[in-house]
Amino acid sequence: MSVFEKIYEVVKRIPKGKVATYGYVALLAGNPRWARVVGYALHNNPAPMVIPCHRVVNREGRVAEAFVFGGGNAQRELLEREGIVFREDGTVDLKKYGWNM
Repeated sequence: MSVFEKIYEVVKRIPKGKVATYGYVALLAGNPRWARVVGYALHNNPAPMVIPCHRVVNREGRVAEAFVFGGGNAQRELLEREGIVFREDGTVDLKKYGWNM
């Protein structure tokens, strides 16, 4: 299984209404140093309807400004549709919405 496939398998497990950080996905995929690789893999997501890359945020709980499937606003909208509430500073409360964190 390739590194990207390992990453995609982890991201598929993030439940609706939860988020994970790039670093946490990297850890679960096999190497905590793959956070940037996770970002690259998600930017090249071959199946956005199957691999919910919108559920991955940075370590501060921020969405990606360059979210490939419509920009940061699109990622935020997708998360809000799943019931995630953003703080005034635009971040997600990782203690509340973080998957297995």
